[in-house]
Amino acid sequence: MASDGSPSRDSQKTKKKTIRKGKEDVEHAQVQVNIESLTASGHHALQQGYYSDALEYFKKAFKAAVELKETKVQRACAFNLGAAYVEAGKPQKGLDFLSRAEPGERGERVADLQFNLAAAHEALKDYVQAARHYLQAAQLYRSQGDGSSEGDTCIRLAHCHLRRKEWAEAAESYLRAAESYKVAGKSASAAIALKDAGNHMLQCDHFTSDDVIAVLTECLELSANITEQETLGKLYNAVGLSFSQLKLFPEATECYELALPLVHSTPRRLAVVLQNLGAVHNILAQYQQSLEYHREAAALHGSLGSRRAQGRCFCNLGYALSELGELEEAGESYLHAQQAFKDSDDSSGQWQSCEGLAGIRMRMREPEKAIIYYKQALALLSKCKDVSISVQEHLVNKLSAALQLKLAMQQRAHPARRAIQERSFHRPQLHMTDTRNVDETVDEHRRREVLNSQRIEDSSQVDFTKQWRPTDIYGRRKPHGDMMIPSRITKTDQPAYLNALPEANRNLNNTYEKSDVHCQNPTNAHIISKQDQPVCDSSKQNPDELTSEPLLVESTEISPPALLDSGDTTPLQRRLKSRFCTVM
Repeated sequence: MASDGSPSRDSQKTKKKTIRKGKEDVEHAQVQVNIESLTASGHHALQQGYYSDALEYFKKAFKAAVELKETKVQRACAFNLGAAYVEAGKPQKGLDFLSRAEPGERGERVADLQFNLAAAHEALKDYVQAARHYLQAAQLYRSQGDGSSEGDTCIRLAHCHLRRKEWAEAAESYLRAAESYKVAGKSASAAIALKDAGNHMLQCDHFTSDDVIAVLTECLELSANITEQETLGKLYNAVGLSFSQLKLFPEATECYELALPLVHSTPRRLAVVLQNLGAVHNILAQYQQSLEYHREAAALHGSLGSRRAQGRCFCNLGYALSELGELEEAGESYLHAQQAFKDSDDSSGQWQSCEGLAGIRMRMREPEKAIIYYKQALALLSKCKDVSISVQEHLVNKLSAALQLKLAMQQRAHPARRAIQERSFHRPQLHMTDTRNVDETVDEHRRREVLNSQRIEDSSQVDFTKQWRPTDIYGRRKPHGDMMIPSRITKTDQPAYLNALPEANRNLNNTYEKSDVHCQNPTNAHIISKQDQPVCDSSKQNPDELTSEPLLVESTEISPPALLDSGDTTPLQRRLKSRFCTVM
């Protein structure tokens, strides 16, 4: 049978399949291109801070991936959408989509995915799960040789430990971050991580003073690689505070002096460094040198509206002046401090300034005014929380000393009264056979008069002008673990500053307090730019303020080493950053 030249039925089917497959391939490729375009647009919107737009782009990309029916692409889109939700402040939705991106039990653990899961849990305040995922992410980054990402992850891991007040674990995480940054060649980031490590090593008893000193020394060596002046200035100030806690005051002074020229462009930071320099000079008994620092710091804090910090500076100034014998000026400084603490509703600062005023009045032989101030101090002390009973006992002892001085001065002013008392003591006793009990009562009364008279006479011999010293009510701060003065300082050649009185350094500062709006200087308000605003508020009272050591205001701000160009450190309450991937 002759062929009619038409193609067979099978060949027609094959041709149709080929055409259909070609169309599917074209559609598949078009969808793939569309997903990649939407993903790129989402990334760009996030960089611009347009979170709603970014979410829309990622949602469309995920929907297209579901229609594409490719598992790998679906996971990548779910990953990006989940990360975007976390970035936009919706961690629970983010966690739901990130869970879809997880591979099966035998699947490969992706470091970025573990990082994002940790970020979502951290935003939900589930710090245990967050720490677990951050640790997994850090291990995966290390296995990939990505030291920079490992360091960033360890910093976030440290934040979780800090939230749980796990100081030792936080310090270890900072130390690991520093090592990772050094491997990645990021010496500046390593220096900041070491600074934070040293700070938190001092909060627990897992490390010796030699351990902390070694970390701080390495931090200073690596700080030469930091080019941003303000960041370097803040680092020197923080290291100086750590040296202060170790009672290495000469080293602390050196750090503050290095910080001073680096923070001149930011008045608030300059005020903090000046305040710390003045306080350390007080400890070193270098009172004349400290005066200018105290005055300049007080003026700067006042112009910025930081009345509480200004009050601390006035307290330090009052102490230095009193040690130099300038009692009138010292009293004025304590009065300024008292008013500043009233403006900032700081009861702790108020009673301390009242104590200082009372001490000045004692040295000026004005016990009646001293008594008034001591009573005010006791009344204010009752409003403070977490105050040791010894604080009240010491103030009561000071009040008692003031009362004795008052009695002694009154006794000297009225010698005739004493003569009358003596004559009454030597007066012949009455003998009445029926009043034996009365005789015994009179004898007891006279015996008490003699004791009181002797006590007043003894107290009158005391030179109260030299007796008053600032109350050692704060007690020595218990060292953390093995924290102690290095062995090179022996008892025989112990510097005078190690015996410094408590008030010599109540007020070191490591935070930039928010301006008090009601006392902001309106003439200077316009010069405070947005980046000058503080990132944390340290107005909460810390029990450590009642110790004899420097008032080391613990910073709640955490520096992200990867962002050294930032003028301010990033607080824990920052917007959480996530990791994204592109769809190939």
